Amino acid sequence: MRKKLNRIAVDTNRYLKRFIKNQKKTKLIIPMKYGLFSGGKKIRSKILVDVGSIFNVKYQTLIMIGSAVECIHAYSLIHDDLPCMDNDTIRRGKPSTHIKFGESTAVLAGNSLLTMAFEILSHKDLKVSDKSKINLINKISESSGHLGIAGGQYSDLDYEHKKVSKDKVVEMEIKKTGKLFSFCCVAPLIIKKRSKREVGKFENIGSDIGLLFQLADDLIDNKGSLLVAGKKTGKDIKQGKATLISLLGYKNTIKYADKLILKINNRLKQYGAKSRDLSNTLNYILNRNK
Repeated sequence: MRKKLNRIAVDTNRYLKRFIKNQKKTKLIIPMKYGLFSGGKKIRSKILVDVGSIFNVKYQTLIMIGSAVECIHAYSLIHDDLPCMDNDTIRRGKPSTHIKFGESTAVLAGNSLLTMAFEILSHKDLKVSDKSKINLINKISESSGHLGIAGGQYSDLDYEHKKVSKDKVVEMEIKKTGKLFSFCCVAPLIIKKRSKREVGKFENIGSDIGLLFQLADDLIDNKGSLLVAGKKTGKDIKQGKATLISLLGYKNTIKYADKLILKINNRLKQYGAKSRDLSNTLNYILNRNK
């Protein structure tokens, strides 16, 4: 598992470095690279490759699309860490981008990474049809804006120190984390022009994977260490965050996550051995704090 993750991380970073190298140099490049190449396991790209292998999409095509996903993810983390958001000073074991370069530079670096994702997906090197490119850009835009990451982060901040229902917490976590995983799950199907019904199925699978990832992240924050999380832990309780742990408790949250994996694997049964890598990744997501 780690070997496959490392290969995807190396190939993704290699592509991104080459892409940035071919761009005109500006002073924002340095903070952009700082936020983009700060480590991270590239789990979203791994999910993309896992689903892509089910539908026989070329590996290099998936790496390019995954590079766009990592730009979106890096932008969201840079902005999430800002004092006006979650106010995190450490990210992946080193100072957050705004601590290193200042708040205004961090905002602009994040904005630049967001837009660079669209450059990658519209680039001539991505060998898919123009219609597929448009559909990919439309879907990743939807996953990143008010219907996805931005909307989820708004709710996350809005729900602090409030009594929030389980359904609203799940909806918030799917927006904040699940929508980008949904994109990773449907991108290969968009390229292969699969039916709307099957695309919808993998959208739901992606939402559940994102929810699983967020649950694992919350579990790490609850009982994990700085070394594992790469950031200060125990902040959710201090900030009064609305999480499933706060509603269900630690043990019941683990049970909820186990049921979620079972639900996802049942949906994948029809793809047989082709879905084995994806199932292994799900187990890694939940147990990565061990």
